[in-house]
Amino acid sequence: MSLLRLAVAQIEITAGDRRANYEKVERMLDSKWVKSDTPTAVILPEIWDVGYVIEESHKYGDRNASEAAEFLGKLAVKYNCWFTGGSILALTDKGAANRAMVIDPSGNYVTSYDKIHLIPLMDEEKFLISGDKGTLFKIGNIQAALAICYDLRFCELTRRYAAEGAELQFFAAEWPASRIDHWCTLLQARAIENMTFVAACNRVGTTDGTLFGGHSMVVDPWGEILYQGGMTEDFAFVEIETSKVRKAREFLKVFEMRKPELY
Repeated sequence: MSLLRLAVAQIEITAGDRRANYEKVERMLDSKWVKSDTPTAVILPEIWDVGYVIEESHKYGDRNASEAAEFLGKLAVKYNCWFTGGSILALTDKGAANRAMVIDPSGNYVTSYDKIHLIPLMDEEKFLISGDKGTLFKIGNIQAALAICYDLRFCELTRRYAAEGAELQFFAAEWPASRIDHWCTLLQARAIENMTFVAACNRVGTTDGTLFGGHSMVVDPWGEILYQGGMTEDFAFVEIETSKVRKAREFLKVFEMRKPELY
């Protein structure tokens, strides 16, 4: 399988209200879903379950992400889809983590990724524990990887994923409108330099005076934008053919010609 349908769910998040955010996701899928024989992966924004209430993680966090896993698992079975990325505020024995999840069409919680790079502008390092490893996983025979928001600025992580075979990289974000041009440019850059597909979902709306910029994107290995959202809630399907990754890498041979021992 090298054909995959992506479903990008760009939503506004209600801070501190898990039930309202769950209901929003469920309503969006109920109203927008189109059946397809093509395997489908849904991506949600960063901390879509409760928003940026990380300073009160003891109150709003989801112990071991179990509640979100159960909720997404039911939707995955109902729509026969994957959930790939879209992070939640997870409580662990070591502290609170910004955790992206992978749920398969049978409703199984397959794997997760805890955000490695915590952004000082949001005081994440004060309230969250950082992840200590990347996450690669398979959708059929497609190799995919997970990252979250500020991770986008660290090309070393995405290059490592590509070097280890990732054909598709998922990003969930709460990226502000004030720097949305950086978001768009960096997503294209990560796709071009690594010759991978990039699928990124950013939230919209305002929390505590910060306007979030949307502009969720799907970018192909040549940097072509296949989908770009605006500044309002949106839901879009985008089909990708991951054999395009192999063809791009065979054409330019960047990965064969790397000399990591020199840099």
